[in-house]
Amino acid sequence: MAEFTLPIVDIAPFLEGTPEGKAKVARAFAEAFESVGFAVIKGHGVPEDLTGGLYAAATAFFETPFDAKMAYSPPEAAKSRGYLPMGMESVAKTLKGETPPDLCEALVFGAPHHEGEEGHKANYYPDTPKEFAGLVTEYTTAILKLNDALMRMSALALDLPEDYFAPMYADPSLTLRFVNYPDQDVDPLPGQLRYGEHHDYGAITILRQDAAPGGLEVMGLDGEWHEAKVIPDTFVINVGDLLSRWTNDRWRSTLHRVSNPRRDLTGSTRRLSMVAFTGPAGDTNVSALPSCVSDDVPAKYDSVSAGDYIMSKIRASHELEKT
Repeated sequence: MAEFTLPIVDIAPFLEGTPEGKAKVARAFAEAFESVGFAVIKGHGVPEDLTGGLYAAATAFFETPFDAKMAYSPPEAAKSRGYLPMGMESVAKTLKGETPPDLCEALVFGAPHHEGEEGHKANYYPDTPKEFAGLVTEYTTAILKLNDALMRMSALALDLPEDYFAPMYADPSLTLRFVNYPDQDVDPLPGQLRYGEHHDYGAITILRQDAAPGGLEVMGLDGEWHEAKVIPDTFVINVGDLLSRWTNDRWRSTLHRVSNPRRDLTGSTRRLSMVAFTGPAGDTNVSALPSCVSDDVPAKYDSVSAGDYIMSKIRASHELEKT
């Protein structure tokens, strides 16, 4: 499959705070999200040693025995935290109905700063490696800071005041998901992928992918699948359904998937991705933004609660949840 490069946006000029830099980055954001729905960002300010340390810790966790990992799996069927074993999810169900389960396992964390608060479940922190919990907390702080900048960029890109989203993001939603795609020792079932074709559910997704075979593929404007080129020390950013809905489809929530590695490859094809799903506070009422509607372009969607919308998608994707 042909590899292609997603739009690359250096956000350092925005973070430096000059009006010219902010305007330049906002234009690049608008172009990327209106056309592709994806962008690769560099100059993001998240320390590579932090990202690399957490990647190593997640790798160590997934190398522990299955029974040890299952100790961190919560009892509820639609799991929004903890360990999710192979066979638990099929994200393509949200589009296609019954499909084979995805060939991955995951470890999921909610925002650590909410633990212990009413309505927020506690995270499941593995004992091994011992530094995992501290790294998750540190990484959360860095990602929330980055997400704040991304939403300010987004506001300018959508012809809104820079602080437009601030009230909705005073207490943003955040889910960290570490996804392990093991070596495939047996052939996949027909139509079975590492992660089935889907749209993300929330506002903005922040992905740190690695360069192992069998990676992110994005549906192009030509209707064909394209493998996204991996660029070191960058994050892949994409628009989710909630943000697309919020912009009245001005920004594209693009179909994507994680492919299986070629069967003729030798050596390990294991892959690990670090994903941050972000959005506004759960009680945010999402309806078409004022800059995205007009007499000629009326609102396409009814208002929806951000939290309820996301949870409905999570339930639909889980193999154990049939309602």
